Amino acid sequence: MSLLVVGSIALDTLDTPAGRREDCLGGSAVHFSLAARHFVKPRLVGIVGEDFPPQHIELLRRCGVDVAGVAVQPGGRTFRWSGRYRGDLQEAETIDLQLNVFENYQPVVPEAWRDSDFVFLANGSPVTQLAVRRQLPEARFVMADSMNHWIASAREDLLRLIGEVHALILNHTEAVMLARTPNLVAAARAILEWGPQILIVKKGEHGASLFARGRTFSLPAFPLEQVVDPTGAGDSFAGGVMGSLAQADTVDWRQLKRALLYGTVVASYGVEDFGTARHERLTRGEIEARAQMLREMATL
Repeated sequence: MSLLVVGSIALDTLDTPAGRREDCLGGSAVHFSLAARHFVKPRLVGIVGEDFPPQHIELLRRCGVDVAGVAVQPGGRTFRWSGRYRGDLQEAETIDLQLNVFENYQPVVPEAWRDSDFVFLANGSPVTQLAVRRQLPEARFVMADSMNHWIASAREDLLRLIGEVHALILNHTEAVMLARTPNLVAAARAILEWGPQILIVKKGEHGASLFARGRTFSLPAFPLEQVVDPTGAGDSFAGGVMGSLAQADTVDWRQLKRALLYGTVVASYGVEDFGTARHERLTRGEIEARAQMLREMATL
C-alpha cells in the first residue's frame, strides 16, 4: 500500500478576490501529498533550490509526508509561479513563471522506493514522466496527469506514456482535446483504447467522472459558498483518489468510486484557504463528515 508521487515543489504568489499571499508552499507534488497523507504516508520525489524555506520541509514531514526523495540543488532557485484569479475563479492568469531548478530536472526514484505499489506522475513533460514510469516496472497502479500544453506540443510522447500507465487524469477540456472529439463519452472511449484501464475526468464545480471499459460513474462536486484559492485543487483531488486506493490496497470498481468521493471531498477543503493552509490543519474527522454529506447528496 505504498504511494509514490513525482512532481513539482514550488513557491507560489497568489492573487484572488479574497486577497494576496506571497511565497506560499505549492507545487503539484505538494498538494497531492498533503491530500494523500490522510490515507497513507506518501513518498515525495521532487527538487528545490537553496532558497526553499526549511520550515516547509519540516511541515511536510510533520504532516506525515516522507521527504527523503526531495533533492536540494546547490546554488539553485526553487520553481516559482505567480498567478491571479478573477471572476468565477475558473481560470488562473499566469503573471510570472520561473521554472528554475525544475526546468532540467530528471527525477531519480530512490532505490528503496522502487517497490512502490501505487504511483502518481504529476503533470510534466511526458518524456520525463515515461522515464520515471520505467524506473518502476513492478508498480501495481500508475496514474498520470497531463495538460493542454503537452497535448498540443508533445502529443506522440504523451500517447507513448498513456500506453504504459494504468490510469490517466485530465480535465474535460483536455480529454476532448486529446481525443479530438467534442463529446466526452466518445473521448473517453478513444482514450481507453490507447491502453489505460481507467480515465478520470475533472469537471471543477461540476464534479468528476470515472470511465472504464463498459462502465461510467459520475459524482457532483461538494457545494461551497466561497472559494478562496483554487490553486492545486486538481492535484489535491488526485491525492485523495490515490490515497484512498492505496489505503484500500486494491483497485476495483467499488474502490474507484469510493476514491472519487474522497478525492472530491479533500479537494473541496483545499480551496477554502490560500495555498496549502487548509490542508495543513485538515483532519480525517472533517473528511469523513463531508464524505457522508456527499454520499447523501449523491444517493436517491
